[in-house]
Amino acid sequence: MRNIDDTDRQILKILQADSTTPLETIGERLSVSVNTCWRRVRRLEDDGIIQGRVAICDPEKLGLGQTVFVAVKTSDHSSAWLKKFSKTVSAVPEVVEFYRMAGEVDYLLKIAVNSVADYDRVYKSLISKIEVADVSATFAMECLKNTTELPI
Repeated sequence: MRNIDDTDRQILKILQADSTTPLETIGERLSVSVNTCWRRVRRLEDDGIIQGRVAICDPEKLGLGQTVFVAVKTSDHSSAWLKKFSKTVSAVPEVVEFYRMAGEVDYLLKIAVNSVADYDRVYKSLISKIEVADVSATFAMECLKNTTELPI
């Protein structure tokens, strides 16, 4: 991984807040040329620091206002089981985040659905495809902070 300097950090902060910010505007804010901005953004992309540019959608307005955090425990820690589990979970569009954990819980899923009944459909589909020891769901009541901006 290549080191990033203060100019790179400032570019990343601006793009994290609004990835549609024109290079001209970034250059003006940072007192660098458009060419310099373009080269730096390109290098940040090539190095995998910038992984993509996306539109952030409002889940409520898309009928996905119920966020569910699902803790999964397994008694099978084989690589074959993990491969099957990962493939199964990754194929579910409602699963928007998926982590392997340390501690009491083996895996944590963040699921975006319309309702508890919608979550139940996803849950039944998952457990029909792969064996798990325990599944525990926690339903978010209100989102107090949600950001994609990393503290750089």
